[in-house]
Order: sequence, then structure tokens, then C-alpha cells
Amino acid sequence: MSESKLTPRHVAIIMDGNGRWAQLRGKERYYGHMQGVEPVRAAVRAAIRRGVHYLTLYAFSTENWGRPAEEIDALMELFCRSVASETPELRKQGVRIAMIGDRSRFPAKVQEYLAQAERETAGGERLTLILALNYSSRSELVRAVRLLAGRVAAGELPAEAIDEQTVGSALYTAPYPDPDLVIRTSGEMRLSNFLLWQSSYAELYFPDVLWPDFTEADFDRAMEVFARRDRRFGLVQEN
Repeated sequence: MSESKLTPRHVAIIMDGNGRWAQLRGKERYYGHMQGVEPVRAAVRAAIRRGVHYLTLYAFSTENWGRPAEEIDALMELFCRSVASETPELRKQGVRIAMIGDRSRFPAKVQEYLAQAERETAGGERLTLILALNYSSRSELVRAVRLLAGRVAAGELPAEAIDEQTVGSALYTAPYPDPDLVIRTSGEMRLSNFLLWQSSYAELYFPDVLWPDFTEADFDRAMEVFARRDRRFGLVQEN
């Protein structure tokens, strides 16, 4: 098998376990979120080293708005500080920051920090770091259906012309390839409304490690598991 098939082009990570990690140590949940920044750095370093081109991180789901207000406020502040502090190093590493999800619900300050990070890293060519923020796969699909329905109603698109490619082009992820590998930390074995359409043929990997303990070695183990998988995409493997 060629080296390109052994290395996923696009890795997506559900960064789960911050709150449990903090609670196990008698700390507030926010402490776990703070400690979750270093594993992001580790994942970026490992992705670049392993030749991954796209890394998507599920940073804040639409459902997360249901958490206590003080936790959400703290997360918003953490987003701003992290994006501001990490952008120069990411730019140096050749990382381009992008975002998927509905950013309109975020405070203006958060939106500006995100937009600035996107502008300042636009030239990155080694890795595209995609942040899924206020993201919900079902909401994404509803949005896509509405967009396509509007085009049909306007006479721009025949209904019978809608196919998988048309739907894909209406998703937030339209500019990016589908993930080859989805990792969810903490041992939970579900996708939790994350990239449901895009992950149709992704390999899934569920390590027990909580996100604040995730290291480059853990990323490497995921790559090794991926390399051993037999990806047939519904076809019969030829001998």
C-alpha cells in the first residue's frame, strides 16, 4: 500500500473529557478546558509531522450553549486568549486557521478574534486547522437544504439535479475533503452530531485517554491504527 494511503489526508477530533479530567482532580470544569490547550498544540505538531493536510477540531458544539452561563463565558474568554496567543506560532508553522459553524451567535469580540486569526494565517500551506465552533451537523444539513430549496424556488436549480455533490457543496465543509479518520477521546463511542454527512466512510478511533492527557504519542497511535485499516468504501478488496 502506498504511503499516501497509509496517511489520512484529513483528521477530525472530538476533544472530549475536559470536564471529567478536572472533576477527577477536584477542580472546576474550566480548569480542564484550560489544560486542553496543550493537546491542541500537540495535535497540530503531530499532524504536520505526519503529513496530514487538514485537522478539524470540534471545539464548541451548538448543544454546548446549554451549559451553565459561567462556563460558557469562561470558554469565550479562553477562545479569545488562545486564538490571540497561538496565532503567531501557527503562522510560523505554516498553519492556516479556518472555521466551520455559525459564528453569528458568538460575541462580537470572539468573532473579531477569529476573523483576525483567519486573516493573519491565510498564507499557511502546511496544514489547514479547521475549528468547528457553534457547529451542529444536523443544523448544517438543515441550512444546506434551505439553501438548495431557495435555489430551486428561484429557478436556479432543477430539483432533479440535486445529488450528493450538490448537497456537499452547500455544507460548511465544501472547501475541504471529507475526513479520513475521526478520533474521539475519553472512550465515548459516538459522533455527537459531528460531521455526520462527511464521516460516512471515515475510520473511527476511540481512545480512552481524556483530552487534556492527549499527546503526540496518542496521535501517532491513531495514525498507526488507521494505517492497518482496510478501507474498501463498500467495494470488494482486490487480491
